[in-house]
Amino acid sequence: MLAVSKTRTSDEVRAAHAAGLRAFGENYVQEGLDKIAALADLRTDLEWHLIGPLQSNKTRVVAEAFDWVHSVDRLRTAERLSAQRPPDLPPLQVCLQVNISGEDSKSGVPPAELPALARAVAALPRLRLRGLMAIPAPAEGLEAQRRPHRALRELLERLRADGLALDTLSMGMSDDLEAAVLEGATLVRIGTAIFGSRPSAATRP
Repeated sequence: MLAVSKTRTSDEVRAAHAAGLRAFGENYVQEGLDKIAALADLRTDLEWHLIGPLQSNKTRVVAEAFDWVHSVDRLRTAERLSAQRPPDLPPLQVCLQVNISGEDSKSGVPPAELPALARAVAALPRLRLRGLMAIPAPAEGLEAQRRPHRALRELLERLRADGLALDTLSMGMSDDLEAAVLEGATLVRIGTAIFGSRPSAATRP
């Protein structure tokens, strides 16, 4: 269970940790860095995951501060993260984001380009490639929701058959959680179902 804590305060994250949650996902680099600093006393008991887009000019701070990055979709980004990961920290855990629904508006590597990218990223020294992530297009009905998650699982299975030691499917959010779990999700990214509806931009602190 990955608690998506974007727009939530550090006090809310602290309360969620007290309730038993350990892994937290942030979409925006600076917001995540601010919470990591505010919750430094819990650092050894928290996992911080970047699940949003990563610009190349922010790879260094992410490599230095986060435990996971789910949104790698270019080799250049992965190379920068590997080169900038401090040697005193464990390897940075990464997932490759796949544009599983083929949406022009979504980030992610096209499925046809995934095998070459996965092999290249798996060879980088300061990263550990764990698996795949996707944000499918919204769909109505369980079966329609299951289809893109099934496609992502099948991509992971093909990569594993090719010899890559992958163990993570980061898929499923509050609205399609059941479909993702039925198709083998190992990390579900849940925000609203944990924290409630997000505050509007006008009311955020």
